[in-house]
Amino acid sequence: MCDHARVFEIGDSLREARLRRAGDFAQAEQATKIRVKYLRALEDEQFDQLPSPTYVKGFLQSYADYLGLDGQLYVDEYNSRFVVGEEWERPRRSSVKPSRRNRGIETSIVMVSLALIAIVTVVVISAWQVSGSSQPPKRPASHPAQPVASAVLDGPSAYLRIVALKGGSYVEVHRGGPAGRILFQGTIDKGANIPFTGKSFWLNISSPENLAISVGGRRVVLSGYKPAALTVTPSGVHSD
Repeated sequence: MCDHARVFEIGDSLREARLRRAGDFAQAEQATKIRVKYLRALEDEQFDQLPSPTYVKGFLQSYADYLGLDGQLYVDEYNSRFVVGEEWERPRRSSVKPSRRNRGIETSIVMVSLALIAIVTVVVISAWQVSGSSQPPKRPASHPAQPVASAVLDGPSAYLRIVALKGGSYVEVHRGGPAGRILFQGTIDKGANIPFTGKSFWLNISSPENLAISVGGRRVVLSGYKPAALTVTPSGVHSD
């Protein structure tokens, strides 16, 4: 195949057409809205002075049409001589500001990034709140009495009965003695009535003045306002 034959010189042809019109660059700039330095670059075929091949093609089309020439013919000639595929023969950094479209894309990317950051922040805060709320609540100083196993039974047959009349009190009830199995451990709130079966117990009471204790159906009188430890046996009640 033979090399492409040039039909004309782009720059010289443009210059001759402008001179035939007796026009100057100022008039051409006003008519085409193309800056004078770019018009000069087209006539001098210094296409690397323009921002990109796209600008070159557009300016060639507009300038040639303004001069009464076939603008598409000049674009085709430029493509055949200076453009390989879609690549610019002499790449150079563009000196013009980004187009509105590019700025719009950049703005969209920034907005999406900010939205993602906001979503992640909300998720992290929500997870922190959920994890914080899932922590078990602190055990209150005073809590309802909790019986141990089946040692606490209702009914008149209970040998030991503890009733909170005036207020609450912390109570421990062990089978037999202090080292015995724990039957009850906790705070007995006012109004509670707790019976125990068996004959031998050891009691630790924080506020005896608030309780009424009966052993074998008889009331046990507790004096003073200090914590008390009692041993209950079939023979009676003894203070430790």
